[in-house]
Amino acid sequence: MQQQGLLVTFCLLLAKASVVSSWTPAPTHGSDLLAQQSLANLRNALADGTLKQELDKQGVAQTCGPDGLAVRREYSTLSDEEKLEYTRAIKCLMAQPSTVDPVQVPGARSRYDDFVATHINNTPTSTTRGISCTGTGPSSGTSNRPYATSASTKVCIFDVDYMRKWLSQILTTLVLGYLPYWNHGKSAQDLINSPYLDGSPTSQGGNGVYAKHGCAVGLPSRLLCIEPGVGGGCVETGPYAGVMMNISATVPTSEFVTAGEKFSYQPRCIRHDISNALGQKWAGDERAVALLTDAAGQAGIAGIQAGIENTGTDTEGFYGLHQYGHFAVSGDPSGDFYNSPNEPLFWIHHGQVDRLWWIWQNQKPAERAMQISGTRTMYNKPPSDDATLEDILLMDTTGSDVVFKDAVSSVGGKYCYIYE
Repeated sequence: MQQQGLLVTFCLLLAKASVVSSWTPAPTHGSDLLAQQSLANLRNALADGTLKQELDKQGVAQTCGPDGLAVRREYSTLSDEEKLEYTRAIKCLMAQPSTVDPVQVPGARSRYDDFVATHINNTPTSTTRGISCTGTGPSSGTSNRPYATSASTKVCIFDVDYMRKWLSQILTTLVLGYLPYWNHGKSAQDLINSPYLDGSPTSQGGNGVYAKHGCAVGLPSRLLCIEPGVGGGCVETGPYAGVMMNISATVPTSEFVTAGEKFSYQPRCIRHDISNALGQKWAGDERAVALLTDAAGQAGIAGIQAGIENTGTDTEGFYGLHQYGHFAVSGDPSGDFYNSPNEPLFWIHHGQVDRLWWIWQNQKPAERAMQISGTRTMYNKPPSDDATLEDILLMDTTGSDVVFKDAVSSVGGKYCYIYE
């Protein structure tokens, strides 16, 4: 009997191992090679002083040299303990009390909600990370790097210093307070079983329980709606199972959610309907390679920004990589571009958006160090002046306001990190 029990236990362990190992990351050799080349270019520009000269022209301090750079790593390459530490940092913010004025933001209940409120408040303008999140302000990176690195995870992430201040007691030495990123190409073929969203304790969530629903609208044109999958309901697996959003929805795309009065209290669950088909069509590594090598992107930052944010036209839809990262899980709040930071996957998704910008910048580090493009309003509605490097990124209560030029370089102004 003892041997039989041991055999059963062994079989169960073997079965579990086979499930864990059933996911195979898709190759991302193309974009990884471009990242390696950009890193080499950046190190050379730091060593020979050409990047410092460009930063000096704008009065921006170079914060680090070729050595001692913090490294932002791909989420699936972290150890289980590092993934758990990262999640604990996020949940720590969810457990801290809100610091915003309850009269202005009555729906806020946690420090995490403060970041959501900042994003909602500033999305229509290019004075915060919010614009990059919607794809219209000055560069997908410039207007979002502080928030992305300032809310928890660049177009929209935790400020490193801020994260250290609040979360130093639980962040690992290795992570250093720098956010990981989700390389979309790795999970493009099978997101639902990937370590990002397989519903395990080390993931960033799981699929929602099944709830009958129609296809989800993911593009402004309402073209290419996302066919319903096997989810759609509340997420009941993974580290955020049972976590409730507090601030009211703004422009929800889930048929189960209605918009509320701005900043009001509207407690509801996180909903997912993970789409493998969307990734297989729009998120393969070839998409990132094309984005980083095509003529439009090489012509200047306006081209690379347009590529990242591409949603097509009124007659032909297209899921750019920014749009893909939000609608890969569909549901709510990921489909609500105002409230999207309420979705835990938001942070590592925007880590990848930042990485794409970083790779592009460092193809020509000195030449592209201080490029921005775009007006001060989302989709230029209403029409507004072009943003400048002297404009201010308003962080509200989530951190100190940031001058654009101090948020452009990953080795100047506020930052000192690279991607590997």
